[in-house]
Amino acid sequence: MKLTEKTTYRALNTYTKLMRAAESVTYRVHRVLAGPKLTISQFGVLEALYHKGSLCQRDIATKILKSTGNITLVVDNLEKSGLVRRERDCEDRRFLTIHLTESGKKLIATVFADVEASIVSEMGSLTEGEQELLGNLSKKLGMRGGGVPT
Repeated sequence: MKLTEKTTYRALNTYTKLMRAAESVTYRVHRVLAGPKLTISQFGVLEALYHKGSLCQRDIATKILKSTGNITLVVDNLEKSGLVRRERDCEDRRFLTIHLTESGKKLIATVFADVEASIVSEMGSLTEGEQELLGNLSKKLGMRGGGVPT
């Protein structure tokens, strides 16, 4: 593709609008995390465990698009709060599985319901057709070059 001034302007303008919209919606949706004092990363870990079951840290990192080093710190803090627990594999002690505790299950069930309601509210500004189109375009853009592993 030949880069022209018009092509460059359109791409940069579209990217800026996409990022501003995503940040704005993310900010409004995640305001509900302030009450239970969860970070977005902590919510991501709890949500992944809630919906996928117990996972190793590497799988959690891949699922929520964070580095394994970052996940270690997040899990440390969640463990200190009693929301998750680590369990070493009997055969390979290097391998840790992360589990939700009962407290973690109760918290994420409540918080997820609030986040879910917030997302539905945010997406309500678009028609059903616009939501489908945005979802399809986002997937197409995200998968360019192979996408990010999920």
